[in-house]
Amino acid sequence: MSMKLMKLSAKVVLAGCLGAAFSAQADIKIGVAGPFSGPNATYGAQYWKGASQAAADINAAGGVNGEKIVLVQGDDACEPKQAVSVANRLADQDKVMAVVGHFCSSSTMPASEVYDEAGIIAITPGSTNPQITERDMSGMFRMCGRDDQQGTIAANYMLDSLKAKKVAVIHDKDTYGQGLADATKAQLQKRGVKEVLYEGLSRGEKDFNALVTKIAALNPDVVYFGGCHPEAGPLVRQMREQGMQAKFFSGDCIVTEEMVTAAGGPQYTNGVYMTFGSDPRQIAEGKPVIEKFRASGFEPEGYTLYAYASIQALAAAYKAAGKDNEKASAWLKANSVDTVMGKKAWDSKGDLKVSDYVIYQWDDKGKYRQL
Repeated sequence: MSMKLMKLSAKVVLAGCLGAAFSAQADIKIGVAGPFSGPNATYGAQYWKGASQAAADINAAGGVNGEKIVLVQGDDACEPKQAVSVANRLADQDKVMAVVGHFCSSSTMPASEVYDEAGIIAITPGSTNPQITERDMSGMFRMCGRDDQQGTIAANYMLDSLKAKKVAVIHDKDTYGQGLADATKAQLQKRGVKEVLYEGLSRGEKDFNALVTKIAALNPDVVYFGGCHPEAGPLVRQMREQGMQAKFFSGDCIVTEEMVTAAGGPQYTNGVYMTFGSDPRQIAEGKPVIEKFRASGFEPEGYTLYAYASIQALAAAYKAAGKDNEKASAWLKANSVDTVMGKKAWDSKGDLKVSDYVIYQWDDKGKYRQL
């Protein structure tokens, strides 16, 4: 054999060895997308903590069919245009197989178009706008409920338990916030109660005194707000500062102790109501994981365990169906998965078959409890 052929043969053998080594040590790359900066960064932190711990635990137990889960972070700051840039980067540059994200529905909607075109599975732990799973995308899933479910629970509680006769409905003009407000308003009207006010405020604003004056003049029993804690906090504080005693009610985007900070203290959030899934920290299946979080000094509130469960669902699908997203998506819709939040199963749209929204209330110590 000539020297040239010997060198070529050696290169082929080396390439084959490297290929075999790469194949044996391949990774399952998953993006974690959400707001890691900006006013909603607390939710991105919850996503990352939950997903990172799940990946670490799964990898420590042998990974997925011998392969390790590797996470890639994508910061969308809850801005739709930035979410699209993040989605394109995750798909084209990072070559992720799946994405746990996004958080704000207004980010998830456009980003999911990118994932759908790229054949990437996406599971959102926290986006609740109904349209997310109404667009015939085979790889779009939720680990949370929908606003039409959440709004129904909130409206019924206002009417049946709080005996509200007059309700003002305020929203933040965002896909999530306005969608939640609209779902709540629709259920109120279905029950025969027309809102006394329906008005939007702008995300990022802090001075709502003019709006509060307008609300106060109508003397509502309940003020319902569709939006997140950066606006909900100042709104409820300014209501109390103007002497308004109306009950304040919101949704799952104020499920963070930063709500108290945004309001200026527990004296303003005391008594505030909100809807959220039944507290996953109370589920027996999650106890070992929760203890692990707490031992590290982190309280797994909000969407932490939702993100953990999302990684578990993806791992289960890939373990059963292999690294084929079409087969993995079909498997998820045909099978249930044991997660840190209990057993989860999805319908043909990618929605959870069972949603467990309940009512929570903030106390005078700056903590919330399930009613």
